[in-house]
This record gives sequence, C-alpha cells and structure tokens, in this order.
Amino acid sequence: MTPQSLLKVLKATAEQKGYFLHADEEHCLATAESLLENKQRYGYLCCPCRLATSLDKDKDIICPCIYRDADIHEYGACFCTLFVDAEHRDDPDFFPDVDERRPPENMD
Repeated sequence: MTPQSLLKVLKATAEQKGYFLHADEEHCLATAESLLENKQRYGYLCCPCRLATSLDKDKDIICPCIYRDADIHEYGACFCTLFVDAEHRDDPDFFPDVDERRPPENMD
C-alpha cells in the first residue's frame, strides 16, 4: 500500500463520519507515510504521534484512534491533525494543540 492509497481509504472512512483530511497535503502525506512505517514496524497502523507499546495496549490508537471523535468535537481536529471537522477542512494552517486523552496506563 502506498501513502496515497492509504489516504484514499482514510478519506473515505472519515467522510462517512462527516470528517475530512487536513487541508495541508504534505502533512497528510507525511502522516500516512509514518502510519505505514508503523504498520511495517509493529504490524498495525499505530498513530505516529504516540508511542507504540504492544497491540494489546495500542488498540485504542490504531488509526483512526478511538479518541478521534471527541478530539474533533472539542478541538476541530484529532490529536495528530490528520482529521478535521467541516469548519476547518479548507484551512492548511489549522494545527490546534490537542490534549492527550489516552490514559497513562496505556502508555507503559
């Protein structure tokens, strides 16, 4: 799978929920490349903005992570800013500071 083909899949699943990929295409491409590196490294599409530990502990951060909906609702973007809401879909400069929702016990 290429980063471009992964982005097509992620875009389609995001749009089903009313979300969009970030308008900064370079950012999206770099994030997709990192997701694929993590897939090769760990065997799953772990969020590249978080430290992977094991599949059992990381199920919550497999992209799209379980925190995406709450992050987008509160901040307009997910933690890694790959996904954004409709209000920010055309803003390539929108990179909010999104607080980490992941429980500390999942980060050990």
